[in-house]
Amino acid sequence: MEEIKTHSSLRTVKWKDNKVVMIDQTKLPNELVYVTYTDYNEVAQAIRTLVVRGAPAIGVSGAFGLALASLQSKAADIKSFLADLETARKILFETRPTAINLKWGLDRIMNLANKKASENVTIEQLQTLIIDESKKIAEDDITTNRSMGNFGSELFSDKDTIMTHCNAGALATVAYGTALGVIRATKDKGKNIKVIATETRPVQQGSRLTVFELKHDGIDVSLIPDTAVGYTMANKLVNKVVVGADRILRTGHVYNKIGTYQVATMAKQHGIPFYVAAPLSTFDMQSNPEDVVIEMRKGTEVTGIGDKKTAPDDVNVINPAFDMTPPELISGIITEKGVAKPPFEESIKKLFENN
Repeated sequence: MEEIKTHSSLRTVKWKDNKVVMIDQTKLPNELVYVTYTDYNEVAQAIRTLVVRGAPAIGVSGAFGLALASLQSKAADIKSFLADLETARKILFETRPTAINLKWGLDRIMNLANKKASENVTIEQLQTLIIDESKKIAEDDITTNRSMGNFGSELFSDKDTIMTHCNAGALATVAYGTALGVIRATKDKGKNIKVIATETRPVQQGSRLTVFELKHDGIDVSLIPDTAVGYTMANKLVNKVVVGADRILRTGHVYNKIGTYQVATMAKQHGIPFYVAAPLSTFDMQSNPEDVVIEMRKGTEVTGIGDKKTAPDDVNVINPAFDMTPPELISGIITEKGVAKPPFEESIKKLFENN
């Protein structure tokens, strides 16, 4: 399958010569390093340690991980082959429990494998089908983001200053981006815009990744500490907000990087439109808010920066990776099928009816 050309020259994850190649995002912005994996366990570790992150990107990475697992399998029959895939699926799924795209990507591969296995295909044929499907998931991600960008760009005007939190750009997807894809599409339509990016503690995806890729693509960006969101809004330095999402419920509850809820609350206080950009694969139409597991990460992310300690060793740490933004704080949810507006339960349902 031929790769789709992208606006950004950054391509986060790709399949090449039966290997998974991805940007090591832990090295950014100091180095642009590509790593290559031949074992699905390595892909699982890459997801777990944030070598690759961002809901769409880890969904694609999960699919590629299963493609590697299909090549690694030593099974002599289809039943054993499917069992090997299921083992790999469980290991990959357990790496990040909150982002729904990972489950979506894994389920898409497993559903294909189980369906085709009943059609008397050989293991070799099934391996080829799985690899082709994983590559299609990756290319579809780019097409989806471009469509999302086109819909979202209509919400932004010339001379807007747009705040974004965390990284929902090319580095959170295969390429182009969700929230930053909207920003890229807005700029591509000739609108003169500026971006304000939060640093996004504790792992600093905003300062390390969002600022890196916006500067890489020549987009005007300023960086602020997370604690300056209120100041920036109160002083009218920003007039719109767009963020990505790791999971969106049918009710319009949005789960995204920790701190998103605070940004949305501040935006509501100051009358600033707050938009979310995410593909339909990020929507969880079954779960309720009480069902969603918020990933808790290790305390050392908070007690130090790199090798430098910034807090005592014995301090208790609460380090949630995500928070929930309620629908009443959200102006619109931008998808590849259009923009959902309040009341979200109705508008989101319509998006899926038209899908």
